Amino acid sequence: MPSSPHRHVLPLIPALAGALLATGAAAQGCELRAGSRPPAVVELYTSEGCSSCPPADRWLSTLKAQDGVLALSFHVNYWNHLGWRDPFATPETTARQYRLKEALGGKYVYTPQVVLNGKDHRGWSGQTARELTPLPAAAAPGLRLSRQGNQVTAQVAASAAPAMLAGYWAVLQDGLVSKVTRGENAGENLKHDHVVSLYQPVEPWPAGQAHTTHLTLPAGGNPRVAFVVTHPGLTRPVQALVLQCPS
Repeated sequence: MPSSPHRHVLPLIPALAGALLATGAAAQGCELRAGSRPPAVVELYTSEGCSSCPPADRWLSTLKAQDGVLALSFHVNYWNHLGWRDPFATPETTARQYRLKEALGGKYVYTPQVVLNGKDHRGWSGQTARELTPLPAAAAPGLRLSRQGNQVTAQVAASAAPAMLAGYWAVLQDGLVSKVTRGENAGENLKHDHVVSLYQPVEPWPAGQAHTTHLTLPAGGNPRVAFVVTHPGLTRPVQALVLQCPS
């Protein structure tokens, strides 16, 4: 149980542009390489059981990948006891916020929380994508995402620092709608974009070695798939890219 009220809102992050090389529809395959400027990485921790969260959800929907931002909406489950069970919350996305709390030295978790490039960001309200600071280019390793059928591959180039890197996959969904019938948002039709429907961490590897990792998607559908390269603790991003093959 979190020990504080959920009446706060947090900020988000800027992102990078890549060069998309499409070889056909999703079933045939496509690939994307990171450009010279990494994106801002914005993580929103939110819940449909939190009455102060919808403004943050709406703000996150304004952030688009083409504006140099990777926006990620992590729904958490610790407000489910208030009368409404968030259908997009998972134990894995909730555990990520607790990991961030420990890394940032926080006393409690709360919603809505915005984390920009691995740091708590409380000035997000009203900010545009262009006002969000991107990840430092000097620390960003090369990154390539490719998809063949239902398998997505991330190839991370060797990097000088830090000594170890890690990362995580995030499968993203947009245009989700919920008609809430109970709890603090009863009667509201809530809309969500950038929802992390699958969060899968990748174990650390030596930064001086190139690294390849794979994700198998369920059959059917063509979701956006992001890979975020981080410091070993998984909370500080250094590079990020999101791929969606042409339909």
